[in-house]
Amino acid sequence: MSIMEYNGGSVIAMVGKDCVAIASDLRLGSQALGISSNFQRIFPVTDRVYVGLPGLATDVTTLRERFRYRVNMYTIKEEREIEPETFAHLVSSTLYQHRFGPYFVEPVMAGLSKTPSGGFKPFIAATDLIGCLNFAKDFVVAGTASAKLFGVAEGLWEPDLEAEDLFETISQTLLNAVDRDAYSGWGAIVHVITKDKIITRTLKGRMD
Repeated sequence: MSIMEYNGGSVIAMVGKDCVAIASDLRLGSQALGISSNFQRIFPVTDRVYVGLPGLATDVTTLRERFRYRVNMYTIKEEREIEPETFAHLVSSTLYQHRFGPYFVEPVMAGLSKTPSGGFKPFIAATDLIGCLNFAKDFVVAGTASAKLFGVAEGLWEPDLEAEDLFETISQTLLNAVDRDAYSGWGAIVHVITKDKIITRTLKGRMD
């Protein structure tokens, strides 16, 4: 078994029209043994940037604190909020520094980046465990159910979804994909980021 699958868990991010969504399941396991049904693996970085960390639970906790520290240092030095693109490169360089003894985590990032005209445009990205960035215009997935998430997302996602439609699409994608994976599931949490607000909803899932 891969160490990446030891604790289970999956994350997906999707792009909508002037909004972006990121969602994960809530299961924490030790292989097939379930430990918790309320394990958070999505964390706010700023008011409009979120990061999801599927992988080994101990490294999820470690990286969350490391990213928090580096983002705070950036904010103090630059005297401004970090942009999603900049944060993606920060994540990438943090992981690449440890490439010879890597963190067993594949981060997924979602946020709204400022445009020169003053508007916001959706941004999503994911990296592998040594920080190789993957930018996408539709959706990115990571975790033990990633193959199933790709399949369902390819069928359900369409361009320019409004916030509520995007919520419905990402929720159905995640819930249907994790039902086909033994190491993910047990409920889900969804964050939809719009320019005015962040909508967070917790979903019930199958508990078997």
